[in-house]
Amino acid sequence: MPELPEVAALTDFLGQQLIGTVFTKVQIVSFAVLKTADPPFSGLEGRAVTGVRRFGKFVCVDADGVSFVFHLARAGWVRFTDAPNDIRLKMGQGHIAARLSFSGGSGPRGLDLTEAGTKKGMAIYVVRDPYDVPGIAALGPDPFSAGFDVDILAEILGSSSQQVKGLLRSQSVIAGIGNAYSDEILHAARISPFAIAKSLDREAVELLYDSIHGILGTALKEASGKAPNELKDTKRSHMRVHGRSGEACPVCGDTVREVSFADTALQYCPTCQTKGKILADRRTSRFLK
Repeated sequence: MPELPEVAALTDFLGQQLIGTVFTKVQIVSFAVLKTADPPFSGLEGRAVTGVRRFGKFVCVDADGVSFVFHLARAGWVRFTDAPNDIRLKMGQGHIAARLSFSGGSGPRGLDLTEAGTKKGMAIYVVRDPYDVPGIAALGPDPFSAGFDVDILAEILGSSSQQVKGLLRSQSVIAGIGNAYSDEILHAARISPFAIAKSLDREAVELLYDSIHGILGTALKEASGKAPNELKDTKRSHMRVHGRSGEACPVCGDTVREVSFADTALQYCPTCQTKGKILADRRTSRFLK
């Protein structure tokens, strides 16, 4: 799933490619992804792209008072081309959920929104105001917004009995962090993913705050300037524990462990994060804090 660094890089890339162009054709190939009906998606055609913005993990393409907003979810991605194919696509066939065509600027542009797998989660909205999208309206603070400081994080953590891993992933609490970067942030902060948020002392909160900015900031720099087809590999290559179960922790050399859930998994280092304790699988036994 693309998270804040990849979505930020994608937003910058699309802004460079699309601002000043005009929507010429919009095809929604899977109506399951389209969550709005007013204004109609065909109303984008003929409108000039005036900006591309990021809201958490949402990308918003602004076009003369109407916005095309999409969320890539777990298996969605973007395929960009400067040689677009305007052939009419058949509904419900293949991995393409939507195809957008643009003209003007330095030449034609094309964008396919794709989604692999059988479990579909991608969402597309055509709205007059991005805050008409429920997910955007409900977002918590962005980690890089001016108002997000260590005191705000302390307040968020101090009022929650949730496990810190789940709290970091909650978009209504903090926008943009998902499964992968929450693993990396907690590893950098040396905090158990199952520590209760309000149990963290001030030192741990400050370390967590620094880790959020350190991990995401480094990932933003690495992703900046990359084309969409490079971003997934860039993300994977810099992970220390996420997706590396069974490998050696690059900090202490212990074996990276995994906890599996029904439809996802997390990775952590026992030495760095849990004082050597092995966290039990939630499906079979109780957690070790």
